[in-house]
Amino acid sequence: MLVQAYNLMAHDFLLFLLFPYIISTNIHACKQTERSSLLSFALTLSSPPLNWTSIDCCRWKGITCDQDGWVTSLLLPSKWLKGGISPSSLANLTHLTHLNLSHNSLYGSLETQFFLSLNQLEILDLSFNHLFGELPLSLQSINIRTIDLSSNHFFGAISSSFFQQASNLTSFNVSNNTFTAYVPSSICLKHSSPFLRLLDFSSNVFSGNLAPGLGKCSKLQVFRAGHNNLSGLFPEDIYNATKLEEIALPLNSLHGAISDKIVNLTNLAILDLFFNHLGGKLPLNLGKLSKLNFVTFDFNNLEGALPPSLMNCTNLVELRLGSNNLEGDISMLDFSRLSQLTKLDLRANNFTGTVPRSLYLCRSLKAIGLSKNHLEGQIETEILSLKSLSFLSIGFNRFTNLTGAMKILMSCRSLHALLLSGSFVGEGMPSNDDMVDFHGFQNLRVLSLGYCDLTGQIPVWLSKLKNLEFLQLGFSQITGPIPSWLGTLPRLFYISLSHNQISGEFPKQLCRLPRLLYEPIASQVDKYEFELPVFDQYEFELPVFDWITIQRRQKLFSFPAMIDVSNNNISGYIPAEIGQLQLLQELDLHSNNFSGVFPDQISNLKNLEVLNLFMNHLFGIIPLSLANLNFLREFNVSYNNLEGPIPTGTQLQSFDASAFEGNLKLCGAPLPNKCRPNKDMDADNKNNKDEGNGHHQLPWFYIFIVLGFIVGFWGVCGSLVIKKTWRYAYFQFIDNLQDRLYVMITVPLNKMKRRLRG
Repeated sequence: MLVQAYNLMAHDFLLFLLFPYIISTNIHACKQTERSSLLSFALTLSSPPLNWTSIDCCRWKGITCDQDGWVTSLLLPSKWLKGGISPSSLANLTHLTHLNLSHNSLYGSLETQFFLSLNQLEILDLSFNHLFGELPLSLQSINIRTIDLSSNHFFGAISSSFFQQASNLTSFNVSNNTFTAYVPSSICLKHSSPFLRLLDFSSNVFSGNLAPGLGKCSKLQVFRAGHNNLSGLFPEDIYNATKLEEIALPLNSLHGAISDKIVNLTNLAILDLFFNHLGGKLPLNLGKLSKLNFVTFDFNNLEGALPPSLMNCTNLVELRLGSNNLEGDISMLDFSRLSQLTKLDLRANNFTGTVPRSLYLCRSLKAIGLSKNHLEGQIETEILSLKSLSFLSIGFNRFTNLTGAMKILMSCRSLHALLLSGSFVGEGMPSNDDMVDFHGFQNLRVLSLGYCDLTGQIPVWLSKLKNLEFLQLGFSQITGPIPSWLGTLPRLFYISLSHNQISGEFPKQLCRLPRLLYEPIASQVDKYEFELPVFDQYEFELPVFDWITIQRRQKLFSFPAMIDVSNNNISGYIPAEIGQLQLLQELDLHSNNFSGVFPDQISNLKNLEVLNLFMNHLFGIIPLSLANLNFLREFNVSYNNLEGPIPTGTQLQSFDASAFEGNLKLCGAPLPNKCRPNKDMDADNKNNKDEGNGHHQLPWFYIFIVLGFIVGFWGVCGSLVIKKTWRYAYFQFIDNLQDRLYVMITVPLNKMKRRLRG
């Protein structure tokens, strides 16, 4: 009896423990209508299956129900879902409060009925899909708090009445769509959305002025409308939204000045007005905005001096004011209080003075951009205190003592990009003797020393830069040959040596650059991004830029794989080994003294986009195999000695006739002169006929002419070629003569050999 009583008590206690679970299970059993709606929704998806198999839909993955069995949440973000969304099936979930189908591949439109039925909805997140269509004129859900439709294909206008019933709306994000017309205004009225904290209209096609109304958004913290076609003045009433923490309106056409009223926005942390037409001076009391972290005003028309109060913004992390008309002596500014500053971009302005010594006290600095100003002086050793400095751009100024600068900067161990082009003009390239104890730049990826008129040769110490990927030494007075060790640098893919006085031959070792040989080697290199964009001298001007260009200039891997040795004194043949550089995109050899035939191996460069060989001494035909170069967008072989027909049925016909002019024996489209009947074919027919008669004729006529010319030339000029001033001309003559003999003698002999073998 005692045992039975004990067992009965244990059974009752177990029931007591399980009772809440049994009750909750019965309570949470989903409604049959809602189960059917969810299954209907699942049927519209092509992949992957949701595995909703149990009877109780409240137990399905991504589904939450209330105590009455009504579905309240449908949360399936990033589930690789594909297929058409079915608003009609989802519209039956009338108790739904949270709907998140973001980061999938759903398509379809949102009908008005969808919003009418889901009037309990609080959170709607359909971002990062392929949804399209227009939004309804009105949003009926009074409970809605968050709407995120970003990164889809919605279009049309957004009416201000859309927000009329949404009195509890706090966040509205429609960025990265194709909405048009005006950015809706008056959306923070008493009965609309007085609690809005985030508005994101960026990356659409909105146009026109920003109408007044934002000032009534008393709770607004984030306002974004960048990358549109907005114009007009910066809206004055925005300064009444005193809770604002972020204003981001980059890549528009806003103009006018920034009002002094901006100091009302004491909570402002991000002020991004990059790439507009804003003018005037920066507000004198801008420094009162002590919470500022990011200030980006680059690519505008700002003028005047930097307000000294800006140095009071001790929370600044990025200050970008490049490509404006700002002026003043920046060495008078005290940067020492900006201890959190990581990026400073003042490039392409009219600043004077020297590099502020106080800048070296900003120990968090990773990037300094001071190029294209009127600065002077020398690089000081104090720069070594910036242990995190990775990006230094100080070109196109009036700095001096390049050798001293390089001795100091080589100890900046974090330095990845060193852009000195256009400074140190007329000085000598630091030689091996100058850098006798060289051990630095071990992490350097980019070295730009172009446009400096530097004298001397390419120094051997550069061969120790095993991480170098980008080398710009163009537009100087560099002499001597191209060193063969350049071909051993394992990561180098961008070489610009143009507009110098380099002589000698094109080294075959340069045709073995590991980074340009095979895709597996190139793919092992990390996708490095600069802290600031890299610009050339002529690229600072606003009209040449668009957003895509600026983005590309911040990514090292977006620069083309290039070899540019144009405008030098390089002679000899273009080596056949050039065909090994299968990843090469741009090859520029123009305005040199290259001779010989057009190398057929160039057709192996399947990724080639630019091929410039004009103003050389190449002869022979253009190879038919060039038809394999399907990506050519720039091609020029003008002013050589090429002959024969331009290969037809290829991409070459798409280029202008100027790409072929100056080759008197070249014919065919796009040149106006048509090709005559093929003389070689006539000669072949004659030779075939002679072969049938047992005769084998050699081109003795040409041989006698050439030999006679050699004897005559030596008799007249022999005494002169001994002299130093004539040696170069003589050897050039011999080289050209050798090439002519190859065409006039060797080629016919090879043809005759082939006939005899046949």
